[in-house]
Amino acid sequence: MNLVYGVKDKPKFGQLIVFAFQQLLAILAATIAVPMIVGNGMSQSAALFGAGVGTIVYLLFTKFRSPVFLGSSFAFLGSMFAAFAGAVSTEAGYAGILIGAIFAGLVYVVIAIVVKIGGVKWIDKLMPPVVIGPTVAIIGLSLAGNAVGDALTFANNNGSAYEMGAKGWIGFACALVTLFTVMICSVFGKKMAKLIPFVIGIVAGYIVAAIFTVIGMATGNETFMIIDFSLFQNMQWVPDFTFIKAAKGLSAIDGKYIATIAVAYIPVAFVVFAEHIADHKNLSSIIDHELLEDPGLHRTLLGDGVGSMAGAFFGGCPNTTYGESVGCVAITGNASVITIVATAIMAIIASFIGPFVTFLATIPSCVMGGVCITLYGFIAVSGLKMIQKVDLNENNNLFVVSVILIAGIGGMTLSIGAVTLTEVACALILGIVANLVLNRKKSNK
Repeated sequence: MNLVYGVKDKPKFGQLIVFAFQQLLAILAATIAVPMIVGNGMSQSAALFGAGVGTIVYLLFTKFRSPVFLGSSFAFLGSMFAAFAGAVSTEAGYAGILIGAIFAGLVYVVIAIVVKIGGVKWIDKLMPPVVIGPTVAIIGLSLAGNAVGDALTFANNNGSAYEMGAKGWIGFACALVTLFTVMICSVFGKKMAKLIPFVIGIVAGYIVAAIFTVIGMATGNETFMIIDFSLFQNMQWVPDFTFIKAAKGLSAIDGKYIATIAVAYIPVAFVVFAEHIADHKNLSSIIDHELLEDPGLHRTLLGDGVGSMAGAFFGGCPNTTYGESVGCVAITGNASVITIVATAIMAIIASFIGPFVTFLATIPSCVMGGVCITLYGFIAVSGLKMIQKVDLNENNNLFVVSVILIAGIGGMTLSIGAVTLTEVACALILGIVANLVLNRKKSNK
Protein backbone atom coordinates (compact mmCIF):
# COMPACT_ATOMS: atom_id res chain seq x y z
CA MET A 1 0.00 0.00 0.00
CA ASN A 2 1.01 3.65 -0.39
CA LEU A 3 2.24 4.91 2.96
CA VAL A 4 1.78 8.54 3.92
CA TYR A 5 4.59 8.20 6.45
CA GLY A 6 7.26 5.54 6.03
CA VAL A 7 9.00 3.72 8.85
CA LYS A 8 11.79 6.30 9.13
CA ASP A 9 9.65 9.39 8.54
CA LYS A 10 9.13 11.89 11.36
CA PRO A 11 5.82 13.80 11.46
CA LYS A 12 5.74 17.30 12.91
CA PHE A 13 5.50 17.41 16.71
CA GLY A 14 1.85 18.48 16.85
CA GLN A 15 0.82 15.79 14.37
CA LEU A 16 2.96 13.23 16.18
CA ILE A 17 1.06 13.75 19.45
CA VAL A 18 -2.29 13.26 17.69
CA PHE A 19 -1.04 10.18 15.82
CA ALA A 20 0.28 8.68 19.06
CA PHE A 21 -3.03 9.35 20.80
CA GLN A 22 -4.80 7.53 17.97
CA GLN A 23 -2.55 4.49 18.39
CA LEU A 24 -3.17 4.61 22.14
CA LEU A 25 -6.93 4.59 21.58
CA ALA A 26 -6.58 1.67 19.17
CA ILE A 27 -4.75 -0.55 21.66
CA LEU A 28 -6.31 0.73 24.87
CA ALA A 29 -9.41 -1.44 25.23
CA ALA A 30 -7.58 -4.75 24.87
CA THR A 31 -4.59 -3.67 26.97
CA ILE A 32 -6.63 -2.76 30.03
CA ALA A 33 -9.15 -5.56 29.48
CA VAL A 34 -6.70 -8.31 30.49
CA PRO A 35 -6.14 -7.08 34.08
CA MET A 36 -9.90 -6.45 34.37
CA ILE A 37 -10.66 -10.04 33.35
CA VAL A 38 -7.99 -11.61 35.56
CA GLY A 39 -9.07 -9.54 38.58
CA ASN A 40 -7.31 -10.23 41.91
CA GLY A 41 -6.60 -6.51 42.22
CA MET A 42 -4.54 -6.25 39.05
CA SER A 43 -4.01 -2.63 37.99
CA GLN A 44 -5.11 -1.30 34.61
CA SER A 45 -2.75 1.65 34.98
CA ALA A 46 0.16 -0.69 35.66
CA ALA A 47 -0.77 -2.75 32.58
CA LEU A 48 -0.71 0.43 30.49
CA PHE A 49 2.69 1.37 31.97
CA GLY A 50 4.01 -2.15 31.31
CA ALA A 51 2.78 -2.05 27.71
CA GLY A 52 4.64 1.21 27.16
CA VAL A 53 7.86 -0.17 28.67
CA GLY A 54 7.55 -3.44 26.74
CA THR A 55 7.06 -1.58 23.47
CA ILE A 56 10.17 0.55 24.01
CA VAL A 57 12.21 -2.61 24.75
CA TYR A 58 10.83 -4.21 21.58
CA LEU A 59 11.74 -1.15 19.49
CA LEU A 60 15.28 -1.15 20.89
CA PHE A 61 15.81 -4.79 19.94
CA THR A 62 14.35 -4.26 16.45
CA LYS A 63 16.50 -1.15 15.84
CA PHE A 64 13.35 0.99 15.50
CA ARG A 65 12.42 -0.67 12.21
CA SER A 66 9.17 -2.40 13.16
CA PRO A 67 6.21 -0.01 13.72
CA VAL A 68 3.97 -1.96 16.09
CA PHE A 69 2.82 -1.54 19.69
CA LEU A 70 2.96 -4.32 22.30
CA GLY A 71 0.02 -4.77 24.65
CA SER A 72 -1.42 -7.26 27.14
CA SER A 73 -1.74 -10.73 25.60
CA PHE A 74 -5.07 -12.53 25.84
CA ALA A 75 -3.34 -15.83 25.05
CA PHE A 76 -1.96 -15.99 28.60
CA LEU A 77 -5.27 -15.42 30.39
CA GLY A 78 -5.58 -19.10 31.30
CA SER A 79 -1.97 -19.15 32.48
CA MET A 80 -2.54 -16.12 34.71
CA PHE A 81 -5.68 -17.66 36.18
CA ALA A 82 -3.67 -20.83 36.90
CA ALA A 83 -0.99 -18.75 38.66
CA PHE A 84 -3.52 -17.23 41.05
CA ALA A 85 -5.50 -20.45 41.49
CA GLY A 86 -2.42 -22.46 42.47
CA ALA A 87 -0.97 -19.83 44.81
CA VAL A 88 -1.32 -19.90 48.59
CA SER A 89 -2.04 -16.16 48.61
CA THR A 90 -2.79 -13.31 46.20
CA GLU A 91 0.74 -11.96 46.69
CA ALA A 92 2.17 -15.37 45.80
CA GLY A 93 -0.07 -15.32 42.73
CA TYR A 94 1.53 -12.05 41.66
CA ALA A 95 4.95 -13.64 42.09
CA GLY A 96 3.71 -16.54 40.01
CA ILE A 97 2.62 -14.41 37.06
CA LEU A 98 6.03 -12.71 37.04
CA ILE A 99 7.80 -16.07 37.06
CA GLY A 100 5.46 -17.22 34.29
CA ALA A 101 6.24 -14.16 32.18
CA ILE A 102 9.94 -14.95 32.55
CA PHE A 103 9.35 -18.53 31.38
CA ALA A 104 7.36 -17.31 28.37
CA GLY A 105 10.00 -14.71 27.50
CA LEU A 106 12.79 -17.25 27.74
CA VAL A 107 11.00 -19.44 25.19
CA TYR A 108 11.25 -16.55 22.73
CA VAL A 109 14.91 -16.02 23.60
CA VAL A 110 15.72 -19.70 22.96
CA ILE A 111 13.84 -19.67 19.63
CA ALA A 112 15.63 -16.44 18.69
CA ILE A 113 19.01 -18.12 19.25
CA VAL A 114 17.94 -21.07 17.08
CA VAL A 115 16.76 -18.69 14.34
CA LYS A 116 20.01 -16.71 14.53
CA ILE A 117 21.97 -19.91 14.00
CA GLY A 118 19.71 -21.60 11.46
CA GLY A 119 18.29 -18.60 9.56
CA VAL A 120 14.67 -17.97 8.48
CA LYS A 121 14.43 -19.82 5.17
CA TRP A 122 12.74 -22.72 6.94
CA ILE A 123 9.90 -20.39 7.89
CA ASP A 124 9.23 -19.52 4.24
CA LYS A 125 9.13 -23.24 3.44
CA LEU A 126 6.97 -24.07 6.45
CA MET A 127 4.67 -21.07 6.12
CA PRO A 128 4.49 -19.81 2.52
CA PRO A 129 1.80 -17.25 1.49
CA VAL A 130 -0.75 -20.02 0.97
CA VAL A 131 -0.48 -20.76 4.72
CA ILE A 132 0.34 -17.41 6.29
CA GLY A 133 -2.20 -15.40 4.24
CA PRO A 134 -5.37 -17.13 5.46
CA THR A 135 -3.86 -17.39 8.96
CA VAL A 136 -3.50 -13.61 9.13
CA ALA A 137 -7.08 -13.36 7.88
CA ILE A 138 -8.15 -15.63 10.73
CA ILE A 139 -6.51 -13.31 13.27
CA GLY A 140 -8.92 -10.62 12.15
CA LEU A 141 -11.92 -12.88 11.63
CA SER A 142 -11.48 -14.56 15.02
CA LEU A 143 -11.93 -11.14 16.62
CA ALA A 144 -15.03 -10.32 14.59
CA GLY A 145 -17.33 -11.58 17.34
CA ASN A 146 -15.61 -9.28 19.84
CA ALA A 147 -16.14 -6.24 17.61
CA VAL A 148 -19.81 -7.03 16.96
CA GLY A 149 -20.37 -7.90 20.62
CA ASP A 150 -18.92 -4.56 21.68
CA ALA A 151 -21.00 -2.67 19.11
CA LEU A 152 -24.10 -4.38 20.53
CA THR A 153 -23.02 -4.09 24.18
CA PHE A 154 -26.42 -2.99 25.42
CA ALA A 155 -28.39 -5.52 23.40
CA ASN A 156 -29.40 -8.88 24.85
CA ASN A 157 -27.69 -11.81 23.17
CA ASN A 158 -29.99 -14.78 23.53
CA GLY A 159 -27.66 -17.15 21.70
CA SER A 160 -29.26 -17.01 18.25
CA ALA A 161 -29.83 -13.29 17.65
CA TYR A 162 -29.48 -10.00 19.48
CA GLU A 163 -32.63 -8.66 21.09
CA MET A 164 -32.09 -4.95 20.81
CA GLY A 165 -34.45 -3.10 23.14
CA ALA A 166 -34.32 0.69 23.47
CA LYS A 167 -30.86 0.82 25.09
CA GLY A 168 -29.52 -1.68 22.60
CA TRP A 169 -30.56 0.54 19.70
CA ILE A 170 -29.08 3.64 21.34
CA GLY A 171 -25.73 1.90 21.91
CA PHE A 172 -25.78 0.53 18.37
CA ALA A 173 -26.45 4.04 17.05
CA CYS A 174 -23.31 5.25 18.85
CA ALA A 175 -21.35 2.37 17.27
CA LEU A 176 -22.64 3.25 13.80
CA VAL A 177 -21.81 6.94 14.23
CA THR A 178 -18.26 5.91 15.15
CA LEU A 179 -17.98 3.37 12.33
CA PHE A 180 -19.20 5.65 9.55
CA THR A 181 -17.19 8.61 10.83
CA VAL A 182 -14.02 6.48 10.67
CA MET A 183 -14.84 5.24 7.15
CA ILE A 184 -15.83 8.66 5.78
CA CYS A 185 -12.74 10.36 7.23
CA SER A 186 -10.48 7.61 5.90
CA VAL A 187 -11.98 7.63 2.38
CA PHE A 188 -13.01 11.25 1.84
CA GLY A 189 -10.94 13.07 4.46
CA LYS A 190 -8.30 15.61 3.51
CA LYS A 191 -4.77 15.60 4.90
CA MET A 192 -4.99 15.32 8.72
CA ALA A 193 -8.53 13.91 8.81
CA LYS A 194 -7.40 11.00 6.64
CA LEU A 195 -4.55 10.28 9.05
CA ILE A 196 -6.57 10.34 12.29
CA PRO A 197 -9.92 8.72 11.41
CA PHE A 198 -10.01 6.77 14.69
CA VAL A 199 -9.60 9.83 16.87
CA ILE A 200 -12.34 11.66 14.99
CA GLY A 201 -14.59 8.59 14.99
CA ILE A 202 -14.20 7.91 18.70
CA VAL A 203 -14.77 11.59 19.57
CA ALA A 204 -17.92 11.63 17.43
CA GLY A 205 -19.23 8.43 19.01
CA TYR A 206 -18.34 9.65 22.52
CA ILE A 207 -20.15 12.97 21.98
CA VAL A 208 -23.31 11.18 20.85
CA ALA A 209 -23.08 8.77 23.81
CA ALA A 210 -22.51 11.72 26.19
CA ILE A 211 -25.60 13.52 24.86
CA PHE A 212 -27.73 10.42 25.46
CA THR A 213 -26.19 9.98 28.93
CA VAL A 214 -26.92 13.59 29.91
CA ILE A 215 -30.52 13.13 28.78
CA GLY A 216 -30.73 10.00 30.90
CA MET A 217 -29.28 11.73 33.95
CA ALA A 218 -31.64 14.68 33.55
CA THR A 219 -34.73 12.50 33.17
CA GLY A 220 -33.67 9.70 35.50
CA ASN A 221 -34.04 7.23 32.61
CA GLU A 222 -31.33 4.57 32.81
CA THR A 223 -32.00 3.52 29.21
CA PHE A 224 -30.14 6.56 27.88
CA MET A 225 -27.11 6.19 30.18
CA ILE A 226 -24.43 4.87 27.83
CA ILE A 227 -21.36 6.28 29.60
CA ASP A 228 -20.49 5.21 33.15
CA PHE A 229 -19.22 8.43 34.74
CA SER A 230 -19.17 6.74 38.17
CA LEU A 231 -15.71 5.42 37.30
CA PHE A 232 -14.30 8.82 38.28
CA GLN A 233 -15.31 8.22 41.91
CA ASN A 234 -12.62 5.60 42.53
CA MET A 235 -9.78 6.77 40.31
CA GLN A 236 -6.35 5.19 40.69
CA TRP A 237 -3.82 8.02 40.72
CA VAL A 238 -0.62 5.96 40.86
CA PRO A 239 -0.07 2.60 39.13
CA ASP A 240 -0.08 -0.33 41.52
CA PHE A 241 2.98 -2.07 40.11
CA THR A 242 2.96 -5.84 40.04
CA PHE A 243 6.51 -6.35 41.31
CA ILE A 244 5.61 -4.58 44.58
CA LYS A 245 2.89 -7.11 45.38
CA ALA A 246 4.96 -9.99 44.03
CA ALA A 247 7.81 -9.19 46.43
CA LYS A 248 5.49 -9.89 49.37
CA GLY A 249 4.65 -13.36 48.10
CA LEU A 250 8.06 -14.71 47.11
CA SER A 251 8.51 -16.53 50.42
CA ALA A 252 5.47 -18.69 49.66
CA ILE A 253 6.87 -19.94 46.34
CA ASP A 254 8.07 -23.56 46.24
CA GLY A 255 9.33 -25.93 43.56
CA LYS A 256 5.95 -27.55 42.95
CA TYR A 257 4.29 -24.20 42.31
CA ILE A 258 7.11 -23.11 39.96
CA ALA A 259 6.63 -26.35 37.99
CA THR A 260 2.91 -25.63 37.76
CA ILE A 261 3.64 -22.15 36.42
CA ALA A 262 6.12 -23.53 33.88
CA VAL A 263 3.52 -25.97 32.53
CA ALA A 264 0.93 -23.19 32.33
CA TYR A 265 3.12 -20.65 30.50
CA ILE A 266 5.76 -22.37 28.35
CA PRO A 267 3.46 -24.26 25.93
CA VAL A 268 1.36 -21.11 25.40
CA ALA A 269 4.52 -19.21 24.45
CA PHE A 270 5.05 -21.63 21.53
CA VAL A 271 1.48 -20.98 20.40
CA VAL A 272 2.00 -17.22 20.55
CA PHE A 273 5.21 -17.67 18.55
CA ALA A 274 3.10 -18.74 15.57
CA GLU A 275 0.95 -15.63 15.93
CA HIS A 276 4.13 -13.54 16.23
CA ILE A 277 5.22 -14.69 12.79
CA ALA A 278 1.77 -14.07 11.31
CA ASP A 279 1.64 -10.54 12.74
CA HIS A 280 5.07 -9.65 11.39
CA LYS A 281 4.35 -11.17 7.99
CA ASN A 282 1.21 -9.04 7.85
CA LEU A 283 3.06 -5.90 8.92
CA SER A 284 5.79 -6.67 6.39
CA SER A 285 3.23 -6.74 3.57
CA ILE A 286 1.79 -3.41 4.72
CA ILE A 287 5.11 -1.54 4.88
CA ASP A 288 6.55 -3.49 1.90
CA HIS A 289 9.63 -4.55 3.83
CA GLU A 290 10.39 -8.06 5.08
CA LEU A 291 10.82 -7.67 8.83
CA LEU A 292 11.78 -11.31 9.36
CA GLU A 293 14.94 -10.57 7.36
CA ASP A 294 15.58 -6.97 8.42
CA PRO A 295 15.91 -6.43 11.36
CA GLY A 296 15.44 -10.21 11.45
CA LEU A 297 13.16 -12.70 13.15
CA HIS A 298 15.69 -13.25 15.93
CA ARG A 299 15.46 -9.55 16.81
CA THR A 300 11.66 -9.38 16.67
CA LEU A 301 11.53 -12.46 18.90
CA LEU A 302 14.01 -11.04 21.38
CA GLY A 303 12.13 -7.75 21.39
CA ASP A 304 8.81 -9.49 21.94
CA GLY A 305 10.17 -11.87 24.59
CA VAL A 306 12.29 -9.45 26.62
CA GLY A 307 9.69 -6.71 26.13
CA SER A 308 7.04 -9.06 27.47
CA MET A 309 9.14 -9.83 30.55
CA ALA A 310 9.83 -6.13 31.15
CA GLY A 311 6.18 -5.21 30.73
CA ALA A 312 4.99 -7.99 33.01
CA PHE A 313 7.43 -6.87 35.70
CA PHE A 314 5.42 -3.66 36.03
CA GLY A 315 1.94 -4.71 34.93
CA GLY A 316 1.82 -8.49 35.33
CA CYS A 317 0.55 -9.14 31.81
CA PRO A 318 2.85 -10.73 29.22
CA ASN A 319 2.77 -8.54 26.11
CA THR A 320 2.46 -9.33 22.44
CA THR A 321 2.40 -7.41 19.16
CA TYR A 322 -1.10 -6.02 18.65
CA GLY A 323 -3.23 -6.58 15.58
CA GLU A 324 -5.09 -3.38 16.45
CA SER A 325 -1.82 -1.47 16.09
CA VAL A 326 -1.09 -3.15 12.75
CA GLY A 327 -4.62 -2.35 11.58
CA CYS A 328 -4.14 1.28 12.56
CA VAL A 329 -0.97 1.43 10.46
CA ALA A 330 -2.77 -0.16 7.51
CA ILE A 331 -5.81 2.11 7.54
CA THR A 332 -4.00 5.41 8.15
CA GLY A 333 -0.90 4.71 6.07
CA ASN A 334 1.24 5.95 8.95
CA ALA A 335 4.09 3.48 9.54
CA SER A 336 6.34 5.97 11.30
CA VAL A 337 8.20 4.21 14.12
CA ILE A 338 8.55 7.51 15.96
CA THR A 339 4.75 7.43 16.30
CA ILE A 340 5.02 4.11 18.14
CA VAL A 341 7.75 5.54 20.35
CA ALA A 342 5.53 8.51 21.19
CA THR A 343 2.62 6.15 21.89
CA ALA A 344 4.74 4.12 24.32
CA ILE A 345 5.87 7.27 26.14
CA MET A 346 2.30 8.56 26.20
CA ALA A 347 1.10 5.25 27.71
CA ILE A 348 3.74 5.47 30.45
CA ILE A 349 2.90 9.09 31.28
CA ALA A 350 -0.86 8.50 31.07
CA SER A 351 -0.65 5.63 33.56
CA PHE A 352 0.20 8.22 36.25
CA ILE A 353 -2.67 10.55 35.33
CA GLY A 354 -5.74 9.13 37.04
CA PRO A 355 -8.36 11.35 35.32
CA PHE A 356 -6.89 10.61 31.88
CA VAL A 357 -6.82 6.84 32.34
CA THR A 358 -10.32 6.97 33.82
CA PHE A 359 -11.57 9.09 30.93
CA LEU A 360 -10.22 6.52 28.47
CA ALA A 361 -11.91 3.79 30.50
CA THR A 362 -15.26 5.61 30.19
CA ILE A 363 -15.22 5.32 26.40
CA PRO A 364 -18.24 3.01 25.89
CA SER A 365 -17.65 -0.46 24.52
CA CYS A 366 -20.19 0.24 21.79
CA VAL A 367 -18.05 3.14 20.53
CA MET A 368 -14.90 0.98 20.56
CA GLY A 369 -16.90 -1.73 18.79
CA GLY A 370 -17.51 0.65 15.89
CA VAL A 371 -13.76 1.26 15.63
CA CYS A 372 -12.82 -2.41 15.97
CA ILE A 373 -15.10 -3.45 13.11
CA THR A 374 -12.77 -1.53 10.80
CA LEU A 375 -9.55 -2.52 12.58
CA TYR A 376 -10.23 -6.26 12.64
CA GLY A 377 -11.66 -6.13 9.13
CA PHE A 378 -8.46 -4.61 7.79
CA ILE A 379 -6.41 -7.36 9.44
CA ALA A 380 -8.57 -9.98 7.72
CA VAL A 381 -8.33 -8.26 4.34
CA SER A 382 -4.55 -7.87 4.71
CA GLY A 383 -4.31 -11.64 5.05
CA LEU A 384 -6.52 -12.27 2.04
CA LYS A 385 -4.36 -9.91 -0.04
CA MET A 386 -1.38 -12.18 0.67
CA ILE A 387 -2.98 -15.01 -1.30
CA GLN A 388 -3.79 -12.93 -4.39
CA LYS A 389 -0.82 -14.40 -6.22
CA VAL A 390 -1.53 -17.95 -5.02
CA ASP A 391 -3.03 -20.14 -7.75
CA LEU A 392 -6.30 -21.30 -6.17
CA ASN A 393 -7.19 -23.23 -9.33
CA GLU A 394 -4.75 -25.82 -8.00
CA ASN A 395 -6.51 -28.10 -5.52
CA ASN A 396 -3.41 -28.46 -3.36
CA ASN A 397 -3.51 -24.71 -2.64
CA LEU A 398 -7.30 -24.53 -2.49
CA PHE A 399 -7.48 -27.20 0.22
CA VAL A 400 -4.78 -25.56 2.34
CA VAL A 401 -6.57 -22.20 2.33
CA SER A 402 -9.92 -23.91 2.88
CA VAL A 403 -8.96 -25.87 5.97
CA ILE A 404 -7.31 -22.84 7.58
CA LEU A 405 -10.33 -20.62 7.02
CA ILE A 406 -12.87 -23.19 8.18
CA ALA A 407 -10.85 -24.25 11.25
CA GLY A 408 -10.33 -20.63 12.24
CA ILE A 409 -13.79 -19.26 11.52
CA GLY A 410 -15.37 -22.37 13.00
CA GLY A 411 -13.57 -21.68 16.27
CA MET A 412 -11.49 -24.86 16.49
CA THR A 413 -9.90 -24.65 19.94
CA LEU A 414 -8.29 -27.65 21.61
CA SER A 415 -7.37 -28.12 25.25
CA ILE A 416 -4.42 -30.40 25.94
CA GLY A 417 -3.96 -30.60 29.68
CA ALA A 418 -3.39 -27.07 30.95
CA VAL A 419 -2.69 -25.77 27.45
CA THR A 420 -5.37 -24.34 25.16
CA LEU A 421 -4.63 -24.02 21.46
CA THR A 422 -6.49 -20.99 20.12
CA GLU A 423 -8.39 -21.08 16.83
CA VAL A 424 -5.52 -19.17 15.19
CA ALA A 425 -2.96 -21.71 16.43
CA CYS A 426 -5.13 -24.69 15.44
CA ALA A 427 -5.78 -23.25 11.99
CA LEU A 428 -2.09 -22.51 11.43
CA ILE A 429 -0.92 -25.95 12.57
CA LEU A 430 -3.55 -27.68 10.44
CA GLY A 431 -2.60 -25.50 7.48
CA ILE A 432 1.11 -26.25 7.87
CA VAL A 433 0.48 -29.99 7.97
CA ALA A 434 -1.90 -29.83 4.99
CA ASN A 435 0.59 -27.79 2.98
CA LEU A 436 3.46 -30.19 3.76
CA VAL A 437 1.35 -33.16 2.69
CA LEU A 438 -0.28 -31.67 -0.42
CA ASN A 439 2.72 -29.72 -1.74
CA ARG A 440 5.33 -32.37 -0.96
CA LYS A 441 5.92 -33.24 -4.62
CA LYS A 442 6.32 -29.59 -5.59
CA SER A 443 8.94 -29.02 -2.89
CA ASN A 444 10.89 -32.08 -4.07
CA LYS A 445 11.17 -30.81 -7.65
